[in-house]
Amino acid sequence: MARPAKKVAVATAQQTSDIPRPHEPQRFAANREQLLEFYREMLLIRRFEERAGQLYGLGLIGGFCHLYIGQEAVAVGLQSAMTVGKDSVITGYRDHGHMLAYAIDPKVIMAELTGRAAGISRGKGGSMHMFSVEHGFYGGHGIVGAQVPLGSGLAFAHKYRGDGGVCLAYFGDGAANQGQVYEAFNMAKLWNLPVIYAIENNQYAMGTSVERSASEPDFYKRGESFRIPGIRVDGMDVLAVRGAAETALEWARSNGPIILELMTYRYRGHSMSDPAKYRTREEVQSFRETRDPIERAAKELAGLGVDEAELKAIDKQIKDIIVEAAKFAEDAPEPDAAELTTDVLGGSY
Repeated sequence: MARPAKKVAVATAQQTSDIPRPHEPQRFAANREQLLEFYREMLLIRRFEERAGQLYGLGLIGGFCHLYIGQEAVAVGLQSAMTVGKDSVITGYRDHGHMLAYAIDPKVIMAELTGRAAGISRGKGGSMHMFSVEHGFYGGHGIVGAQVPLGSGLAFAHKYRGDGGVCLAYFGDGAANQGQVYEAFNMAKLWNLPVIYAIENNQYAMGTSVERSASEPDFYKRGESFRIPGIRVDGMDVLAVRGAAETALEWARSNGPIILELMTYRYRGHSMSDPAKYRTREEVQSFRETRDPIERAAKELAGLGVDEAELKAIDKQIKDIIVEAAKFAEDAPEPDAAELTTDVLGGSY
């Protein structure tokens, strides 16, 4: 005798509406000193990356080099809300800005870029593999999307130890299409791991636009089938990012994973070797003129009584820091040849 057929409920998009969600983030209400500090940090990243581009052109930086120019508000807004030593950060290969936003010395970052022994990874990581356990910064990873399951593992460690920490795992719109990302989402929600998945949507995965590469271009929705809530944020507004960071941190500590999609834009090509011919000059110029995160902060500071002379003085201080970092990197020695076989797992030499 045949078994009676089971009744199958018809799934609809409305069924995801029962996913618990955080409250809508509020734009951070910064006072004068707080906004000045955000401005300084964003300007430090901008000037550092501009100098890195120059050193690359001079041949002092080898291999790949992915600049963060245009995306400064994301790193500063997110990491200013985190606690160094308690929380952890992991990212992909566009990592210099993230390290600077965690108050790591520009000199050791520049030394790493130029392959010097004084670099934060002893000159062997280069642009893509920055690392500092002391600061809870776990890379800098060259494999697209690899940092997402690793970041989920860091979140597992926070939960296992009961230390109250949250892992911030950055990745881009291109990495969002990697399969390992969704395996990580599934495990993170099963165990309610304290992790923030920060998708830096800078509009282009290498040279391919989001519209051409993503069947679901609303990346903040990508966690819905795993019951992970998502929030889209204006990634060109440091105060909007900071407000979203506070909401996400509160949620992750108590409820588990959350996705933040940061709508941002990179002014340079994917890497220093990319001429970026897949987009128009007019498009880039439009973002520079109307959406630049540093200029936006400067206008808000003017409303708080900060005059142009004070901002110019800050820029002069930042430029002096960058000149010192570049000189330190250029003068520092390269690693000893014996370092070639240290810190290498597997094999025999």
